[in-house]
Amino acid sequence: MNLKEYIRDVPDFPRKGILFRDITSLLEQPEAFREVIREMSTKWRDKIDVITALDARGFIFGGALSVELGVPLVLARKKGKLPGKTVSVSYGLEYGTDTLEMHADSLTSGMRVLVVDDLLATGGTASAACSLIEKLGAEVAGCAFVIELEGLGGRENLSKYQIQSLVRYTEETNE
Repeated sequence: MNLKEYIRDVPDFPRKGILFRDITSLLEQPEAFREVIREMSTKWRDKIDVITALDARGFIFGGALSVELGVPLVLARKKGKLPGKTVSVSYGLEYGTDTLEMHADSLTSGMRVLVVDDLLATGGTASAACSLIEKLGAEVAGCAFVIELEGLGGRENLSKYQIQSLVRYTEETNE
């Protein structure tokens, strides 16, 4: 199945000059959503103990993959969104910084964790999640993304981890 056929291009969103890759059109097609989960689960079955899904669209794919693989789901959220004791890491954005948090008791030493999100661009959020996972003593087994925007440095920023991306777009051609 060609998943690109289910991803809508939205020019000038969220601001002029940005070509947004919209996964909502993929989610509206059960067969395409099922294919995403099938492809991800095939690669990671019996290789991970837990999934960490990134705020917020990563929750959609991470939740479905968690059910398919029968492993727990741990959320990595923006600062202030989780109750209880958390661990956090701040990371750089194009214009400023952001903070990612996880529950302090969500992972234990030795767990093999898969980081899941909808999109890999610069890799900043995924890299922050990997740092949190390692801070909690767990091991990053890899990172899985539906879409990868090549040429923005994400794969390079996550180079010490195994990366799965189902659909790739080059920055120059957007194809």
